[in-house]
Amino acid sequence: MPELPEVETIRNELLLWVAGHRITQVTILDAKLVSGISVEDFRRRLIRQMIDDIGRRGKYLIFHLASGQSLIMHLRMTGVLLLNLKKADRYARASFQFSNGVQLVFSDRRRLGVIRLVKDASDIVGKLGPEPLSKNFTPHVLAQTLSKHRIPIKAALIDQSLIAGIGNMYADEALFAAKIHPLKRANNLLPEQIETLYRSIREVLGSAISSKGASVDTYVRPEGELGTAHFSFKVAHRGGKTCSVCGTAIQRVLVRNRGSYFCPNCQPG
Repeated sequence: MPELPEVETIRNELLLWVAGHRITQVTILDAKLVSGISVEDFRRRLIRQMIDDIGRRGKYLIFHLASGQSLIMHLRMTGVLLLNLKKADRYARASFQFSNGVQLVFSDRRRLGVIRLVKDASDIVGKLGPEPLSKNFTPHVLAQTLSKHRIPIKAALIDQSLIAGIGNMYADEALFAAKIHPLKRANNLLPEQIETLYRSIREVLGSAISSKGASVDTYVRPEGELGTAHFSFKVAHRGGKTCSVCGTAIQRVLVRNRGSYFCPNCQPG
């Protein structure tokens, strides 16, 4: 699933292609993709709209339109946004043509992604937790958040209502960097552990953005290139391999039905 670094990479790269240009054509190939309004109304309201800017909130991509409305895309598990395809994509669910000749295709193998056109983006993203790379996210904010929850720390990190944008793989990486076991209760972390986890979250996410995200499954960048963040992973998606720090076998445990990878030596229970 695209997480914060992948969606931020998509945002940064799409800005160069579509900001300041009008949508001239909208083709919906899968009506299930559009949520909240009919496909006909969606197309009618979107055509001739200009993209003023593109933002991101958590894992949501937000196209800010000149009309004040917002086109919000959630890629979910396997959604990708592709530019200027030279041949048909078998998983294409929608395409958008722009006044500068650019074509943007929403491709989604498992058909879980969603697109919404709304007057107020906060109706969709308003319940998300703080952005982990923002100035408002501090060690104190993290401590206050975790102190209210007895759930495993891994479950807390991927709860989008607590912290926005962190998913399975970057939670695993942050916990490894902070030497914290994924099953440790969130409200049992010591102050020094919270400080370390705070730094680890920001460093892991920042590094992944610099590497253009992680192409471990279906994720590709808009022009079809891969991200390289996964080459630096220490535990995520490395089940059965050995820890690069101590040589211990990486283990997998289920946390709220999500597979979590960790080193039992570096992250003692």
